[in-house]
Amino acid sequence: MPILSRRRLTLTLTLGLIGAALAMPAGAADLLTTVKARGTLKIAMEGTYPPFNFKDLKANQLAGYDVDVATLLAARLGLKPEFVTTEWSAILAGLAAGKFDVAISQVGINPKREQTFDFSEPYTYSNPQLIVRKNEKASYASLADLKGKKLGVGQGSVYEQQAKAVPGIDVKSYPAAPETLQDLAFGRIDAALNDSLMVAYLLNHSKLPIQAGARVGNVERMGIPIRKGNPQLKAALNKALAEAQADGSLKKISVKWFGSDVSRPAAQP
Repeated sequence: MPILSRRRLTLTLTLGLIGAALAMPAGAADLLTTVKARGTLKIAMEGTYPPFNFKDLKANQLAGYDVDVATLLAARLGLKPEFVTTEWSAILAGLAAGKFDVAISQVGINPKREQTFDFSEPYTYSNPQLIVRKNEKASYASLADLKGKKLGVGQGSVYEQQAKAVPGIDVKSYPAAPETLQDLAFGRIDAALNDSLMVAYLLNHSKLPIQAGARVGNVERMGIPIRKGNPQLKAALNKALAEAQADGSLKKISVKWFGSDVSRPAAQP
């Protein structure tokens, strides 16, 4: 074979091998390997969502149900929790971009989110519930009753999706729950929609002139979202959750914050 032809053949084979290598997906290590090597689990949460995750001003640190659950799970994985607080609307985008490893911040499990993320088994069950002013004379038994009214919701939350699915509601989205409730107290909105567990907590701790309204939706399941392609980390989290459920650790945390076990559906003992 002529030398030139051999060179062309060699070049063609080389380019073909490079092209094939570029076409193959890069073999990335499971995130569990990464966090084990680092020794920490980067956990995103809102930090302004009592009683789930909020800043305890007296202790000058994060506190709440999510914080206790995250600390427990990290310990069972042999890791130190590293908390990263960010606005709710930025949590899932930040997770997708790899800014943190997981989000433990009452993230509802739904089909749309499952297209982008894998989820752990649920660790919280709750209902959507309205919040109204104490002097509210109107009766809102469902979202449909709020047509023509202003309803406050968390930006990017499942409650925002539920409210926007009902025609005629003037939906106002807020970056954090305290701002929503302030506007409700001042009459800038007619009602707010949030988690029934948060509502119960607020009735005992908030000085705002607000009260619980009707529960207006189905039971929501909250889990831990993880970037797809990390089955070992997902399995490790599910194992830690199952063990914490079995030995009563998860129930103990739940009773501490809510007085009942919200880590199981209400129908279960």
